[in-house]
Amino acid sequence: MSDNKVILNYDGKSFEYPIVDSTIGDRGIDISKLRDQTGLITLDLGYKNTGATISEITYLDGDKGELFYRGYPIEQIAEKSNFTEVMYLLLHGNLPTKDQFSNFETGIKKYNFIAEEMKRIIDAFPRSAHPMGVLSALTSALTAFNPKAVDVKSKEEMDLAAELMLAKFSHLCAWTYRKTQGLPLNHGDNNLNYVENFYKMAFRLPYEDFEIDPVVVEALDKLLILHADHEQNCSTSTVRMVGSAHTGLFASISSGVSALWGPLHGGANQAVIEMLELIEKDGGDVSKYVAKAKDKEDSFRLMGFGHRVYKNFDPRAKIIKKAADDILGKLGIQDKALDIAMQLERVALEDDYFVERKLYPNVDFYSGIIYRALGIPTEMFTVMFALGRLPGWIAQWKEMRLKGDPIGRPRQVYQGAEKRDYVDIANR
Repeated sequence: MSDNKVILNYDGKSFEYPIVDSTIGDRGIDISKLRDQTGLITLDLGYKNTGATISEITYLDGDKGELFYRGYPIEQIAEKSNFTEVMYLLLHGNLPTKDQFSNFETGIKKYNFIAEEMKRIIDAFPRSAHPMGVLSALTSALTAFNPKAVDVKSKEEMDLAAELMLAKFSHLCAWTYRKTQGLPLNHGDNNLNYVENFYKMAFRLPYEDFEIDPVVVEALDKLLILHADHEQNCSTSTVRMVGSAHTGLFASISSGVSALWGPLHGGANQAVIEMLELIEKDGGDVSKYVAKAKDKEDSFRLMGFGHRVYKNFDPRAKIIKKAADDILGKLGIQDKALDIAMQLERVALEDDYFVERKLYPNVDFYSGIIYRALGIPTEMFTVMFALGRLPGWIAQWKEMRLKGDPIGRPRQVYQGAEKRDYVDIANR
């Protein structure tokens, strides 16, 4: 706590509320006694100014365009690390030694399979089902195969639960993709690393040899790293809220998957591709749609530009832009929609209207481009996002349980009908 305080004068009385210091970034006002002392609550629609917890996992500064995982700048992590190491970092707080990394990877590979009964569950879904609905249901179903509650006081049990979740979830993501394509389901290959294993499970065609394309693996690894955690966003807050009721890890993660499904959150990269396809079908006139975006009377909005938190260039977008350029260059893909994306990118980086408003391309813009270039169906984009966000969700759930955070229970300002008496139906 800081020595500074905030003084509230209300109803002829003064109340003091302490300042909670941070390592870097926003400090907070501890108002935990506000309602008891004053009868008031705070009202903050969308929680834009509300801190729901004290965390040590991720820090971001939207004004400066900074993102740190456990104190490490995302630029260094994306350049020098790999997804498995990032998973360890988020879960355990520090980068692993060689032995720690090896043990962690071995622990995940130990559970690199899915019970055969799960196949019957996925068979029950029609191929037309949205992959995120399938993934959420399958994740929740894991509880039935692992019914024992995790003892949060046991480091061994917490580590086991995390490794099991990481192993199983990559299967569920791969299986969800193969369900949409009508392909037989694959099990894992422990000769491969985490990203390679997912890549093979998802994309190996039956009766054909499968070759690991390092260009694809590098792109997937980068994307997963950039999506691994992002502070108290909608899906992460949902995982923590559900977990605060001491709900198990699998069910809590399932709730995060459902939250991520929303087009304002994880579905944003899908919306980018749908926008590009719309422009393409309308003749590909980029200038026409740029003009529509600038027209306040027009309902059209460019998807993948700007960010709710970042008021500067999204640091993840800077990294993923290079990866997108590399992918398109190395794979030599000819795609009209991707050509339109590159035209929009140039407009956003050069046009005064976008530059002045800092409507830069964000990570969803570039990730959508990369997933399309890799041949991943649009409706699978958010599943890929979920695979990347998984270690962040687990780390946040783990932190919340270990700290003993109380059950989440927001208040409200009620503006409905005043008290009234019941009237029998015959007299209404």
